[in-house]
Amino acid sequence: MTARLAIFLSGSGRTLVNLLERIDAGDVPAEVALVVASRECRGAELARESGIDTRVISGNVSAETVEQLLTESRAEYAALAGYLRLLGVPASCRGRMVNIHPALLPSFGGAGMYGDRVHQAVLDAGCKVSGCTVHFCDDRYDTGPIIAQQCCPVFDDDTASSLAARVFALEMELYPAVIRTLVEGRIHVLGRSTRTAPPAASGPL
Repeated sequence: MTARLAIFLSGSGRTLVNLLERIDAGDVPAEVALVVASRECRGAELARESGIDTRVISGNVSAETVEQLLTESRAEYAALAGYLRLLGVPASCRGRMVNIHPALLPSFGGAGMYGDRVHQAVLDAGCKVSGCTVHFCDDRYDTGPIIAQQCCPVFDDDTASSLAARVFALEMELYPAVIRTLVEGRIHVLGRSTRTAPPAASGPL
């Protein structure tokens, strides 16, 4: 069964392209039904070029508008892909909206922490590891229950750009994998924690 996704983005669309490629490869049982951009950007252009219904909505988006967008597009899940505005999360959509952040939350998150700002903050703090975090969305920046994380080393000669490239390589693997488990119904929220069930057995050979 194929799930319908809404993607929210604000920039280059690299994460969207990666997800579309993974969907085409059969790695993620989903289709992108809607792209919502916070501004005109390359990501919105790429979505249109791919024939995806694309909306540009500036400013923060209320929970009521989010619910309307998902209902109209028949999207069962939403994934933030470099979306820079605060997104309202309707009660009906909790546990169905996810975000990926380019650091190991709860550190280096919150309003204004995006792009190279995050990686520079990691370097300034003298961290020896960094990585990315996929979490459920709530009504604040980067505070929803954590689903999965991946780590990478921070090298002595790293710049924000070199660290960003290493972290994004992790994002390209982790996000599609988490979205797959989400649409397969294998992620369960227990308070502030989550548990991911193993894949269903395929049966005897």
